[in-house]
Amino acid sequence: MSGFQPGRSRWGRRARVIAAAAAITLVAPMAACASGGGGGTPTINLYYGPEENLQKVVDDCNAAAAGRYRIDYHVLPRPADDQRVQMVRRLAAQDSGMDVLGLDVTWTHEFASAKWLREWTGQRRAEAQRGTLPGPLESASYQDKLYAAPKNTNTQLLWYRTDLVQQPPKTWDDMIGMARDLKAQGKPYQVITMGAQYEGLVVLYNTMAASAGGTILSADGGKAVFDDNAVRALELLRRFATAGVTNPSFTNAYEDDARLQFESGNAAFQLNWPFVYPAMQKGAPELAKKVGWARYPGVDADTPSRVTIGGYNLAVSAYSKHPEQAFDAALCLRSPEHQKFSAINDGVPPTIESLYADPEVAKAYPMKDEILAELKDPAIRPLTPAYQNLSTVMSATLSPPAAIDPEQTAATLRTAIQDALESKGVLP
Repeated sequence: MSGFQPGRSRWGRRARVIAAAAAITLVAPMAACASGGGGGTPTINLYYGPEENLQKVVDDCNAAAAGRYRIDYHVLPRPADDQRVQMVRRLAAQDSGMDVLGLDVTWTHEFASAKWLREWTGQRRAEAQRGTLPGPLESASYQDKLYAAPKNTNTQLLWYRTDLVQQPPKTWDDMIGMARDLKAQGKPYQVITMGAQYEGLVVLYNTMAASAGGTILSADGGKAVFDDNAVRALELLRRFATAGVTNPSFTNAYEDDARLQFESGNAAFQLNWPFVYPAMQKGAPELAKKVGWARYPGVDADTPSRVTIGGYNLAVSAYSKHPEQAFDAALCLRSPEHQKFSAINDGVPPTIESLYADPEVAKAYPMKDEILAELKDPAIRPLTPAYQNLSTVMSATLSPPAAIDPEQTAATLRTAIQDALESKGVLP
């Protein structure tokens, strides 16, 4: 959901959608975790996905707190849905053993609407907002109130073979045309990206729709729209899937599958998260020398693409016994110095714009200019408390992309998503 981050080491974690009903059965019983004893140093329980070097950040914050609090890092399961379900079940039970929560960018509306999060106000809100890119901030807000502090973000780029393509394509149609020309010449030609029935397919379509100027939901998130430009994006997704330029495994491909397909040498283009860059240096170093990067292709030549962002936000539980310390701990964990550390050591792009000009960040992110350009005008996934159901419905309806009938698919989505939006209570 947040953008591929394998094992949350280097470039992060795999985001695979698992049906919510099935996921619930996989969650272990709730653990009883106290938030510190009476009179002693309060323990601030941080629940966050696996991130290889996050403990170093936690240790730094504990040292800086000088006894005011002590953060205890509880590592959530790797799959995004397992993370969400564990937190949903415990928060629904008003468990006070959770203080700071690591939320995928798609969860803020759901958790805030259920009144599970404390609002960020006053000086702490100002500090969380200072210098933060607007896209990540939007993902941390609900009904014009801030409910989380953006910790890291992510966005996909176009990766292409410089030995096969002189200039990267500006649009999808340009890319499809280039791939067909290469195929006719007997050269590597495939366009690799994620087409399996999961969140990655939703992200692919959402980027196409936003780039076309399409609207999926109404501004208040209460109505399924799928206007003419959103239908146009459905046409583009079908055209891509049937153009004869995808990998045979397109409809089964997740992020790491796509990476490996590109590294096999049969492709000219790849649309994927930046984790592919360091992975390629290790897995296919000779190929890496021939690979460049560019902004994700758009729909129209005169309009830049708008690319769906990922990332994680830090929220404070409504049931925390130590909310003041929890807010301070969250601010420390996502401070500029710690976002810089995590960007360099764990490959999670920062949400604070000024860090992209830092020489050490620039060295770790040679594609920083393209990342920042996309982050300044991003596509946000539909903002609704019902996003989990919306995503499941969309991925099922869009799969396989070659079978899309644009008008009929749009009508199906309008009905199915409207039903999801009108579900009562918080989705499981």
